[in-house]
Amino acid sequence: MSDKTVSLTRRRLAATLPTWAAVAASLALGACGNTLERLKNVGAEPKLSEITNPTQDPNYRPVSLPMPKADTEYRAANSLWRAGSRAFFKDQRAGLTGDILTVVIDISDKAQLSNTSARSRASTENSAINGLLGFEANLNKLLPNQVDNANVLGLDGSTSNNGAGTIDRKEAIQLKVAALVTQVLPNGNLVIQGHQEVRVNYEVRDLQITGIVRREDIASTNTISYEKIAEARIAYGGRGTITDVQQPRYGNQVIDILYPF
Repeated sequence: MSDKTVSLTRRRLAATLPTWAAVAASLALGACGNTLERLKNVGAEPKLSEITNPTQDPNYRPVSLPMPKADTEYRAANSLWRAGSRAFFKDQRAGLTGDILTVVIDISDKAQLSNTSARSRASTENSAINGLLGFEANLNKLLPNQVDNANVLGLDGSTSNNGAGTIDRKEAIQLKVAALVTQVLPNGNLVIQGHQEVRVNYEVRDLQITGIVRREDIASTNTISYEKIAEARIAYGGRGTITDVQQPRYGNQVIDILYPF
């Protein structure tokens, strides 16, 4: 390796080291802060989140979707009934901001997939030099073995790939959660958001659901099934001692991200 190449390599390493140092420092500070927080809470049960107004969350964004034109409300003369009402005096289903309805989650999902693929390829190429401005006769002086001009270059290649994959998945979730109406869209659809936390010993189970529902799909018992929720986002997880044991260590996660092989 020439001195010029060595000098160029050193300059590139010098330019790269500050970037890697900044990344390492950022990871170390983040891990250190989380570690100190966990050490401070050793022996204490996980804290439950406070009940807050979701519309005041910094990350809250009102839903904006294409809406049809508003229909003119029709009221029948001399009638005790109101259009769409399921009660004699008032519809008891959720319909206004702040109302509550129950979401029934009953997921039973099963998927099986098997795939196999095979590919094989072989190629051969030979080249000859009949004349190279008269220099072909001097190739024997440059190369250790005698040169055959009729077979100067030969290439052989072959590839073989085999792949097989199998997916066998089965999921079953049965839950109920009360959700809050956070927004009424111009066409009458409701934006709902629900958050439920259950603490058992030192483990907190967290259930979250958001989406858009039609008032017509809400049952007379003020419940709605999850498959009738548009743009549904359902999250069910936990935090606590059991979840910490199941999670890989921070060092392992960083190595899995950065390790190229």
